[in-house]
Amino acid sequence: MTMAKEFLNQKSFELRNKVLDIFSYGNRGHIPSAFSVIEVLTTLYYQHVDIEKIKKNTEDRDRIILSKGHGCLSLYSILHDHGLIKEDELKSYCRPGSVLGGHPTKGKIIGIEASTGSLGLGPSVAVGMATELKRKKRSSHVYVIVGDGEINEGSVWEALLSVGNKNLDNFTIIIDYNKFQSYSSTEEVCDLNPLKEKLEAFKLNTFEVDMINEPENLLLCLQEKSSTPKAIICHSIKGQGSDLLEGNLHWHHKSYLSDEEVEKVRASLKRREF
Repeated sequence: MTMAKEFLNQKSFELRNKVLDIFSYGNRGHIPSAFSVIEVLTTLYYQHVDIEKIKKNTEDRDRIILSKGHGCLSLYSILHDHGLIKEDELKSYCRPGSVLGGHPTKGKIIGIEASTGSLGLGPSVAVGMATELKRKKRSSHVYVIVGDGEINEGSVWEALLSVGNKNLDNFTIIIDYNKFQSYSSTEEVCDLNPLKEKLEAFKLNTFEVDMINEPENLLLCLQEKSSTPKAIICHSIKGQGSDLLEGNLHWHHKSYLSDEEVEKVRASLKRREF
């Protein structure tokens, strides 16, 4: 798995730089939330799903929903890298008339499967998609990425009750467990533990991955065959990949940065050594 680690390390570093570029175009966005999910999205879009089917928007494509829509800078950087977002569209980010807003919007860009940003809704959309794909006897899979603070929302657990009872083995929920939400730690706001046991109680085959030191193990979990729905708890760091941002809640809502501040964040980016 050494090559997988090296790829994740290099590609994630490149994507974090692109996130900062996009942020600069609109001078707004949630950089730490985008950073913590980059290894997850990199694994999905570069190593696991058939990206050509996504590009062609075929019926048998896998669906990826970024429910934590405020982390969309990471998604935009990846879709641009795959040629699904043009350079001029990227540079119009968060400007009047742009197809790229502060949260993803379905119907404007191929590869964005749902309009997200109102937290907690992505899993329900994913359940609906997975149910319909089963009805049509498609082999496609639905992946939904949520934040840890997001799963305070009751709608998430209603969706998981449904997916467990329907036994939708074409459904995977991935939790970006970076231990912080908008104004404090998840432990202080609403303690999620024991999270693995809770997910298992909802009939999900549940895995845990250290996205800081062993991010390549996410691919193994995604490839694991399962006769039941899956949940993958991804232990990450808020602002992952930046010495300046990691675990620093001050940056969660920080927008309207000067060029000097953006470059300060860029200088703090690091290639992880494994």
